Amino acid sequence: MEEYAREPCPWRIVDDCGGAFTMGAIGGAVFQSIKGFRNAPSGVNRRLLGSVAAIKERAPIIGGNFAVWGGLFSTIDCTLVHIRKKEDPWNSITSGALTGGILAVRNGAGAMVGSAIIGGVLLALIEGVGIMFTRFSAEQFRPVNPQLEPPPVASPGVVHESAPLGRDSQASTGLPFWNRAES
Repeated sequence: MEEYAREPCPWRIVDDCGGAFTMGAIGGAVFQSIKGFRNAPSGVNRRLLGSVAAIKERAPIIGGNFAVWGGLFSTIDCTLVHIRKKEDPWNSITSGALTGGILAVRNGAGAMVGSAIIGGVLLALIEGVGIMFTRFSAEQFRPVNPQLEPPPVASPGVVHESAPLGRDSQASTGLPFWNRAES
C-alpha cells in the first residue's frame, strides 16, 4: 500500500514533526482553555483571563511533546524503510512500538516494555482501520464488469433452441465430431 501524498524520507521527518506540533498545540490549547476556565476564580473576566494564561503556559509544551513523538516516530519509520527497502504497515507498527519504548526509557525497563506494547498496539489498530477503510472505499470505485452468461451445456442429442438449424445444428451440443449423429 503506497501513500502518494507523503514527502520523501528526509523531508517527511520535518513534515511530521511540524504537523505533530501543530496538532498538539491546537489540542493542548483547547484542553488548557477548559482547564484554565474551570480553575480560575469566579467571574467571567477572571475565568477568561485564566483560560488565556493556561493556554499560553501549557499549549506550547504539549505541542513540543507531540513534536518530539512525531519526529522520533518518523525518524524510526524512515530508518526502517531504508533498511527493509519496502514501505508497509509493519514499519509503522514497529515505529510506534520503538517510539513508545524510547520515550519511556527514563522510567525504567518495565515502563519501556509497557509503552512499547501500547505504542505498537495503538499503531496496529490505526493501520488496521486505515487498511479496512481503504478496502471498503475501494469497492465503490471498482469498475462494473457485466459478465455474460456462460453458454448453456446441452445434453447429448438435444439441440439448443438458439442453435442454427441445418447440418451444423449439432455443433452446439458440445459433443466431439465423432459422436455426432449425421442428419
